[in-house]
Amino acid sequence: MSGISHKQVDAFSDSAFKGNPAAVCLLEEERDEKWMQAVAAEFNISQTCYLTRIPNSTSPNTRFRLRWFTPVTEVKLCGHATLASAHTLFTTGLVNSNIIEFDTLSGILTATRVPDVSPTNISEVQNGGVSDCFLIELNFPSVPATDFNSAEASLVSKALNDAPFIDVKRTTPADDIFVVLPSGKSVIEMEPRFDDILKCPGRGLIVSGAAPPDSEFDFISRFFCPKYGIKEDPVCGSAHCALAPYWSQKLGKLDFVAHAASPRGGIVKIHFDEQNQRVLLRGKAVMVMEGSILV
Repeated sequence: MSGISHKQVDAFSDSAFKGNPAAVCLLEEERDEKWMQAVAAEFNISQTCYLTRIPNSTSPNTRFRLRWFTPVTEVKLCGHATLASAHTLFTTGLVNSNIIEFDTLSGILTATRVPDVSPTNISEVQNGGVSDCFLIELNFPSVPATDFNSAEASLVSKALNDAPFIDVKRTTPADDIFVVLPSGKSVIEMEPRFDDILKCPGRGLIVSGAAPPDSEFDFISRFFCPKYGIKEDPVCGSAHCALAPYWSQKLGKLDFVAHAASPRGGIVKIHFDEQNQRVLLRGKAVMVMEGSILV
């Protein structure tokens, strides 16, 4: 029995078992939403996504329909599973170009294969120590943040385990709470209260802080989303669509290297296109498993 092919890919990492894992399922035809959700619950990782080739597209680029599911619900935007999807298509020969278009609930998103300007030592690549020597660039919409209702600040404070914070926003339309802590170190050391995050308004909780001056990073972040079955998302690409415009204003720059400080960790390279309000996310990925879904 051949079944439906799937790959598990660690995104925003150049080595296995780091970054954010995504299950990429390659469909010959659309499947119903109930089946997709059941498979995502079975994988029980932060995101399971489904690719279906769109034939006879009017676009000059290869186009796929792409949907993303957490273990409990479908989401409208996901960075790491889009990166994992593009990596799968580029490395398995399913596309012959350097640009892929994805038809999603957030519109048409593009993934572009670009050279890695600082490729790892060739011997390490040959020994399987890292992924292929290219980056994938995702072109995503920026996510605006508005002022947060100060009357609900006590809920945020409890969720942060009383860690001090210097700013709090609310993203639209994702509806996440975006909290800025005094430093990147405090982001890393924070121990959230998940029961209290569940009581907060909105979907999830983005926590960020500026990286130390001597760091290779510009800012550090973490993302918690227990309402969607993800206590801590290892590397949330879409959260950086809100982080980029915020830190662009605070730091006075458009290009960033960001550190996702979950236990698995990950690196996201970012360019904020202020004029067009787009966020370009660059990262690497590693395929770690493959198999078939038999039901």
